[in-house]
Amino acid sequence: KKPSPEKEGGEGRRGDPQNPGKNPFHLTAEDVYDISYVVGRDLMAITGDSRDVATRVTQLQFKIVRILEMLEALVNDCNVTVEELRMERDSLRKEVEGLRSEGHASFPEVNPGTNKVVVDLTDPNRPRFTMQELRDVLHERNKLKSQLLVAQEELQCYKSGLIPPNNSQMARRDPEALITSTTNSKEGKQEKTIIRKLFSFRSGKRT
Repeated sequence: KKPSPEKEGGEGRRGDPQNPGKNPFHLTAEDVYDISYVVGRDLMAITGDSRDVATRVTQLQFKIVRILEMLEALVNDCNVTVEELRMERDSLRKEVEGLRSEGHASFPEVNPGTNKVVVDLTDPNRPRFTMQELRDVLHERNKLKSQLLVAQEELQCYKSGLIPPNNSQMARRDPEALITSTTNSKEGKQEKTIIRKLFSFRSGKRT
């Protein structure tokens, strides 16, 4: 690649190997092209003109040495960067291992034992209730069902006249009292019927 006309003079060129003020770590691709152009131009001058060959070779040697120094600096810097990255990687790896060990210490693995279910909390299809919660729900449902049956029986007794209106509240509070009072009322009616039969039988005898 041939540099721009303003750089062909060779003086003050950014990629000129004879310019010691250029930091090799600030080189760009254009600087590399300029350096290769300068070296190639000098080689062509040596092979094309036999005059002052020694002087031209000496000048070219200085330029090549300068290029080698720049390459050495770049390689050393790359090696340092690679070593720093390797050390940082090892440090991060140790830190991660330390965090993992602390996590295992804080949350030790629990042996579920027999008749236990291990639930993965990250599973979206995991069970939402435990067996104990399901048992409680079933128990509550059975309790409500029994209360409903008692209320229906109380209503039926109230409609049939077995329970006076003023005793309906007491029956709601004590379902067993409802059953007892119903049984007592039936027995009382049966007893009165028997007494009446006996009384009518005796009265008929007297007459």
